[in-house]
Amino acid sequence: MKAVSLPLPVEPLERRIRFPVLQRTAGLLFGTPLNAALTLVFGALLMVTVPPVLHWLVIDAVLFEPDPNACRAAAGACWSFVYAKSGQLLFGIYPIDDRWRPAIVCILILALLGWSVRPTSWRPRLLALWLAAFALIVWLMGGGLGLVEVPTSLWGGLPVTLILTVVAIGVAFPVGILLALARRSSMTAVRIGAVVLIESVRGLPLLSILFVASIMMPLFLPESLLPDKFVRALVALTIFAAAYLAEVIRGGLQAIPNGQYEAAAALGLPFWRTQYLVILPQAIRVAIPALANTIIVMIKNTSLVLVVGLFDLISSGKAALADPEWPSPAAETFLFIGAIFFALSFSFARFADFLERRGPTSH
Repeated sequence: MKAVSLPLPVEPLERRIRFPVLQRTAGLLFGTPLNAALTLVFGALLMVTVPPVLHWLVIDAVLFEPDPNACRAAAGACWSFVYAKSGQLLFGIYPIDDRWRPAIVCILILALLGWSVRPTSWRPRLLALWLAAFALIVWLMGGGLGLVEVPTSLWGGLPVTLILTVVAIGVAFPVGILLALARRSSMTAVRIGAVVLIESVRGLPLLSILFVASIMMPLFLPESLLPDKFVRALVALTIFAAAYLAEVIRGGLQAIPNGQYEAAAALGLPFWRTQYLVILPQAIRVAIPALANTIIVMIKNTSLVLVVGLFDLISSGKAALADPEWPSPAAETFLFIGAIFFALSFSFARFADFLERRGPTSH
């Protein structure tokens, strides 16, 4: 009898590749006909779009040559404008001779943020460190005690964005916790007051609250009692953030089963110790994704203060583009500003991911 040779089964592509990482990659990219088609389509799109973008960004760009005529003649991006105007973009209309002061403020805030995300630094002394740093920031930015006084109307750029973000979120978070607890309170007057405040603020756009704080308040208060425009915008941002954070935290509180309250009561814990030791740690951990989303939105909402005359990063960029000697490279300017906002938002998103991985969210 003649022997019949049977064809050997053909292994899938991801199994024929011996390296595990390459196996997983091949399975994701070409494991099914749909994946293979999508991989080829997106690969073709990248081949079409990446080379011209790369030429505009780097190859044909003017990088560090501070010459407006070179930007006019170049076919690529004018990064030399960003380089030449970096002081104005980062610090706004702050006096040029004293720009070392907002530079120190930016370094101080970023260093403290980096220090604060370390779990080993989560001690009561961290609050004292931030309070001392805030006093130093106010002295450096405002002057006095040996430094030239600079009014808040001349503050601008990255320091304003960082100060508004850190102070508004730092104050709004504990206020939001109190509002969330008040909204769930059994005391009718406290609950109704919290509901009215939260729903009133959440029912208004942030722009209207900023307009009320910056334009309407001077009509009702005497000049002697009127806070500074920067302080009014900061208070408006804080109230707005507190209302939204309160609802996020209330959602986390509602996710805690009643057995946790009953166990705390069985141990004889009073209300505030129950909240501090048992309920809030679990509620905040459950609400971390929503909290991170709200805080990232608030980081970007600080750019809205430009409508009330404060020079944040975007206002500084617009002021720099008004220079008639340069060809007004708006795309490069706002890419630079967008990169700063992306770095801030992305860094906080990674910190939120770290908090989620640090402990389980189950009870």
